[in-house]
Amino acid sequence: MSTLKENWRVVALVSLLLLSAVALFIPGVPPGTSDTEGAGAANQTTNLQYGIQLSGGTRIQAPIVGYTAEGVGVAPADETTLEQSVSDRLGVDSIDVRASNRTETVEVFSDNVTESEFQSALEAEGYEPDEIRAGVTRETRENMVSVINDKLRESALTGGSVQQVSAPGGRSFISVTAPDRGREELIGLLEERGVVRVYAVHDNTENGSYVREQVLSQDDLRAGSATRSETQGTHVPVTVEQGAAERYANDMVEAGFGSGSTCRRSDYDHDNLQNSQADCLVTTLNGEPVFVGGVDPGLGQSYQNGEFVNNPQFIMRTGNMSEATELELALKAGRLPAPLNFDNAESQTLSSALAQEFQQRSLLTGILAVIAVSLVVYLRYGRPEVALPMIVTALSEVFILLGFVAFVQYPLNLSHLAGFIAVIGTGVDDLIIIADEILQQGKVETGRVFQSRFRKAFWVIGAAAATTIVAMSPLMVLSLGDLSGFAIITIVGVLIGVLVTRPAYGDILRSLVLDED
Repeated sequence: MSTLKENWRVVALVSLLLLSAVALFIPGVPPGTSDTEGAGAANQTTNLQYGIQLSGGTRIQAPIVGYTAEGVGVAPADETTLEQSVSDRLGVDSIDVRASNRTETVEVFSDNVTESEFQSALEAEGYEPDEIRAGVTRETRENMVSVINDKLRESALTGGSVQQVSAPGGRSFISVTAPDRGREELIGLLEERGVVRVYAVHDNTENGSYVREQVLSQDDLRAGSATRSETQGTHVPVTVEQGAAERYANDMVEAGFGSGSTCRRSDYDHDNLQNSQADCLVTTLNGEPVFVGGVDPGLGQSYQNGEFVNNPQFIMRTGNMSEATELELALKAGRLPAPLNFDNAESQTLSSALAQEFQQRSLLTGILAVIAVSLVVYLRYGRPEVALPMIVTALSEVFILLGFVAFVQYPLNLSHLAGFIAVIGTGVDDLIIIADEILQQGKVETGRVFQSRFRKAFWVIGAAAATTIVAMSPLMVLSLGDLSGFAIITIVGVLIGVLVTRPAYGDILRSLVLDED
């Protein structure tokens, strides 16, 4: 009988099967799982996440609003100045202009600016761009993908995904998929850029009028979780980054908040600042106030004596939990570098009923594939002791792959299920190669003979696996929509087979056919 050492590959296979079972069925094990309603809400028995084809939902493909001026040689020290000057000339927010010395580009993100106006603004500042084109730079597109991913994750939208999609003519789009969500809900999440600013509103002692000075930007803040309590109401705890804490404290002292201030929401008029009646600390989200309040005397004192720098924290009270949640999302996910053009967007919506039908048909297809493969294998060998381990090994490969998908929370669509069926087919093909090489070359009398035949078969399997991986790799890395998912599942399945299941089947076959005598 083979020793445990000789069958370590089988032990590895069993261990992976147990880990896959944990990832599939133990709640809360996969990273990023949430109790909130999401793409997996319709699938309570496992940790698998479904994409819109199997769960219903919406996919929106929209271009980014903006123009890019190429060949603008702005010095690093002049980037901020040029951004402010161009935004003033165009009448847009300063965050809607971005200058980069590294890429020699200037971008403007506003649908109220024309190409000629953009060029005139640059020429007025002494710059002659080589070209102005519609669209934004690659760096901005990548930043958009990163921020939208964070928005989807922080909003507990499980199974959501975002990627760049190239279109004919060189234009690029952002494609966002939201399982179990409607079009309006998804647009509502994406059209809010999440711009957070903190202002000190105070009396200007020179003329008695109120002024509004920005004291913190979004990048200066880290947010905790939105909370409701009896003493503080709905609020978001925030921490000021160390690099900005001292500057913020000094600005607050200069603005007259060193002794604290008393301010209610009714004391502040956002539209007509001169109607305000008290010194207030104001936080705006997308230009609208979500936190208006005074400064506690103890906090004001910490501004003056330097204690705030050592513990740079305070809370932002909001009017309701909805505002608190939106503020938390904006601070954690960050702001979108540019808006998306939903007027020229393409959208696809799939109903939950149709998605459930796809699930059922996919399950039926998988069962039929397993039955068909099992029959072919049995008819080929007519020996249950050879065919049964082969079928079980192939199915274990699929189970491990399902565990991997559940662990990384990769949302399944129809293309991924096609990848699973391809893995079953290629897996059984490789197992047949192993069985034929060992059983069709005469009686196996010694372990050395078995090992020689198995090694020969494994070289064939390894070469076929390498060819498959090389062929699928371009599909995996390119922005080709569902084809990328098919390639990822196929490649991971092939790797699991070559590294774990095929060697384990070799050990099982060795135990069954080796003549110990």
